[in-house]
Amino acid sequence: MTDHGRQASRQARVDMSDEVHVLDRLGVLYKRRRLAITVFLLIVIGTTVYTMLATPIFQAKVRLLIEAEEPNVVNFKGVIDEQQAKADYYTTQYTILQSRALARKTLESLKLWNTPPFGEASAAGDTSAQSTATDRFLVRVRVVPIRDSRLVDVFYELPDPALATTIVNALARNYIDQNREYRFLAAKDATDWLEDRLAEHRQQVESAERALQKYREQNGAISPADGENIVVQKLSQLNAEVTRAKTERLQQEAMYVQLQRRQADHASLETFGPILTDPYIREEKTALSDLLRRQTELAETYGDKNDQMIAIKSLVEGAQARLDNEIQKVVQSLTTDYQVAVAREKSLVQALEDQKAEALLMNNKAIEYNVLQREVDSSKQIYDSLMQRAKETGVAAALTTSNIRIIDVAEKPRVPVSPNRLVNLLAGVLAGAVLAIGLVFFVEYMDNRLRTPDDITYHLKLPHLGFVPLLPKSQEASGYALTSRSTPATFVDAFRVIRTNMLIASAGAGGQSVLITSAGLGEGRSLVAANLAVSLAQAGKRVLLVDADMRKPTIHRLFDLPQAPGLSDHLAGTARTSDAVHSASVEGLSVLSSGAQPPNPAELLGSPQFTSLLQTWQERFDWVVIDSPPVIAAADASVIAHATTGVLFVVGADMTSRHAARRAVDRLEGTQARFFGAVLNRADLEAHAYHYSQYHRRDDAN
Repeated sequence: MTDHGRQASRQARVDMSDEVHVLDRLGVLYKRRRLAITVFLLIVIGTTVYTMLATPIFQAKVRLLIEAEEPNVVNFKGVIDEQQAKADYYTTQYTILQSRALARKTLESLKLWNTPPFGEASAAGDTSAQSTATDRFLVRVRVVPIRDSRLVDVFYELPDPALATTIVNALARNYIDQNREYRFLAAKDATDWLEDRLAEHRQQVESAERALQKYREQNGAISPADGENIVVQKLSQLNAEVTRAKTERLQQEAMYVQLQRRQADHASLETFGPILTDPYIREEKTALSDLLRRQTELAETYGDKNDQMIAIKSLVEGAQARLDNEIQKVVQSLTTDYQVAVAREKSLVQALEDQKAEALLMNNKAIEYNVLQREVDSSKQIYDSLMQRAKETGVAAALTTSNIRIIDVAEKPRVPVSPNRLVNLLAGVLAGAVLAIGLVFFVEYMDNRLRTPDDITYHLKLPHLGFVPLLPKSQEASGYALTSRSTPATFVDAFRVIRTNMLIASAGAGGQSVLITSAGLGEGRSLVAANLAVSLAQAGKRVLLVDADMRKPTIHRLFDLPQAPGLSDHLAGTARTSDAVHSASVEGLSVLSSGAQPPNPAELLGSPQFTSLLQTWQERFDWVVIDSPPVIAAADASVIAHATTGVLFVVGADMTSRHAARRAVDRLEGTQARFFGAVLNRADLEAHAYHYSQYHRRDDAN
């Protein structure tokens, strides 16, 4: 087979598995159809009755507009600022609409304390009856905001449409009145509080002004600010003069230092700037130079003793003396200027320090003055603000505007909102279907009985050799039904399939022995044993049917044979085999009854005599079919199982739990028994035709 063929075959098996899975579910529904139909009808009928008998409820609706801001009647801020809590403002309003206070106010305004369904209560006081009436009132209120808008719908539900309309309209009006009253009381409380604070701050302003006036009288009439300006101006001027004086002193000091350095050297002194540039000194120097030049000229002509030379020398000395005198005057002038600059600088520095001290004193006065002035200004500002706010809140208290309005007044509803008959009926049908299906599968899940061949294969891990259809009680009592013409064809075909599978499981060899047993009583193992023996005989096999159930023997009644002598008699040594074995009406079939009921069946079946006898039977017959008691009821089957060629395990459909069957199989496996497989007996093909159809077709194919 190609890869493509193998893939297609695998896909076909997957599709078939899915189909069987769906069919299994449908089979469960078909099997428990009575339960499903009963549950479905109960729910649908119950829903219908409730819908028809339920009291109709009418719903009245009023639509409100809730603005976050108040109407802009005046341009000053109100006492309550809704914008401060805008995030939760609407949630708060919706809660107020469903508050107990508003409910009581509405009940009181409409005099509904004694009106059903609110009950009977006294109108005076908050009694328990009034509290109950309030609870019943609020249960019927529903607030539904309209998304992305400032609109909100308020619903009220009652059996009486007119009363529901009246209540919801009154609720809306009371809500608006309560909101307006709340604003009025808040503004009034604010006005009263502001008036009290005004009186207090008026006294504070007067006290602050008196303290400021007293300080002025103690420190002169001039304002510290004006005095501070004068002092600062003087301080600035002195600071500038000190700077100039210091600069001048530095200049004079530089000249004075140079002068002191040059006084030791007369020639250097003459080249000193102020001396060099002095006009008188320059004239004297010029005159002295001329005299010296004339002296030089005369010295070349005349000697030192010459009168002219004497006269010129006298003139030169006079000129030199005048020059030196002028230089000394300049030196003395520079020295005096330096000393004057130093004295002036000291004087101005002292004046500056005095002015600074005066400025500091003025600053100290100004600080206290400013504190008193600020106290006056602050008190006046607070007083003026309170005065302005008091006037505004007085106006706000007089206003009766509200930010809530009724957009649509509630009208009397004409159609009830509940019960919605169509919706209820559809919901009943849907719920009935869901609950019925769920209950069916729940019961199926809780029911752990084996009912299908797949259950046997999955839970018992045994090969499924076939299933036997359920026969009427009359035909089951007749014994080997295969010989009867009235036996259904399906029954006959079922044993043919079982026989074929048995022969295949035993590899077709002769001298085989098979133990027929089950987990519990009433599963039809004797019927299976009898008809399997008949089917093997009809196939040309030499068959011995042995009734090893010495506790409740059945085989002798099915074949209308005597119970004794039989197997127990032969094992006890009181009868021969030839006396106990009887030929049946079916060719090739011999029957060995159970014999007299012994006190110790298990000991007889576990004796070496039985094992030896079984080997002898297997040599003489092709098949030895042994009917034994149930595994769980007695130990007989477990004793025989290890001596036989194999075990055929019979499971009653919808009779045996998988746990009991599994326990029986485990017990047999504990004796090292070999299993041919299992047979599902008493399958009700008529009641569960859909359930078993797939297995029936499968077995027919085999």
